[in-house]
Amino acid sequence: MAVVKPFLAVRPVRECAAQVGALPYDVYNREEACEAVKGNPLSFLNIDRAETQFPEDVDMYAPCVYEKAKELLEARMGDGTFLQDETPCYYVYQLTMDGRSQTGIVACSAVDDYVNQVVKKHENTREEKEQDRIRHVDVTDAQTGPIFLAYRSVERLDRLVHGVCLGESIYDFISEDGIGHKVWKVAAPGLVAEIGECFRKVPATYIADGHHRAASAVKVGLKRREEHPDYTGEEEFNFFLSVLFPDDQLMILPYNRVVKDLNGLTEEEFLSRIGESFQVEALGTIPHGPEKKGSFGMFLGGRWYGLKAKPEILNDDPVKGLDVSLLQDYLLGPVLGIGDPRTDRRIDFIGGIRGLRELERRVREDMAVAFSMYPTSIGELFAVADAGLLMPPKSTWFEPKLRSGLFIHKLG
Repeated sequence: MAVVKPFLAVRPVRECAAQVGALPYDVYNREEACEAVKGNPLSFLNIDRAETQFPEDVDMYAPCVYEKAKELLEARMGDGTFLQDETPCYYVYQLTMDGRSQTGIVACSAVDDYVNQVVKKHENTREEKEQDRIRHVDVTDAQTGPIFLAYRSVERLDRLVHGVCLGESIYDFISEDGIGHKVWKVAAPGLVAEIGECFRKVPATYIADGHHRAASAVKVGLKRREEHPDYTGEEEFNFFLSVLFPDDQLMILPYNRVVKDLNGLTEEEFLSRIGESFQVEALGTIPHGPEKKGSFGMFLGGRWYGLKAKPEILNDDPVKGLDVSLLQDYLLGPVLGIGDPRTDRRIDFIGGIRGLRELERRVREDMAVAFSMYPTSIGELFAVADAGLLMPPKSTWFEPKLRSGLFIHKLG
């Protein structure tokens, strides 16, 4: 059962929250991060991506970068930008996008739950990506970006969260991307105990977004255990920062694909090859996003097509039956020669938040063909994780994104 505990959050004072809160570190490249922090010294991106404080010729993974992150965090804690609550609390965090809200509980999850697969994953991680966050967490002695977890909705927890939301919030602002952020503090001992008891009856939680952050936080925790062989299990390094959402509130957007060339085929040959596994329908120039599982949109030669998987390629396997798997196994791989989408530079992935026009733009500028996807469902994600399997890369795109810097979990 899940261990989800309250914690002593370091967090911005109310009047600074909107300036501090920043999108996750990994949605930016270096140039974009440098641009994003201009004119906003309080943006947490200054700390999350401390290479923004150095000239371009400084290696973004140099030791001085992580030391700068520590220096900036301590400076913000010292100048009154941040405060630390006096008692362990939960927090309720509501994000609103396009009039639709999702409300989660900010807490700390157990490293042991991750190790023992109570916290379940659906993606592999890459060690080189982990190393950056491992060093960031270790040097700053803090977890600064929450892991986005999901759980199967619990009616009692829903009622408790609803009651909290009737009270006065500690943060309420709209970020520059139009997302509403509202936070309530849960400090009453009885309510804190009740929330913890509810989670102890939840059999599993699932990483929705933040696999690398989770793996990095856990590895720092295990490293600290080696450094403190007399640890009790209650030390803060035994837990990692997370926001947990009930599954029925989450929205997954599609993760679309664009490919550089047609693998030496003419358009006619390409369409013929596709027809072996998919029904193909010419649709014209109006952008097409699929409306149900097993169907795809395709932009080729200035026109949109609808693709529908033929019955013989459908599969009940949790992974092989995913739309991203069908496209990879019956089109991207055998027809376009994309053997490993993780490493093949001929393919790129476009988050659904960017819309279908972005697919058209990429094809007109530097790609040959684009595919619009039907979004993977949260039920499919749970099924893959429950089976101990892994999804293909770039299977899910969650929106809205959690803001970094609103909650910080100190390890020491």
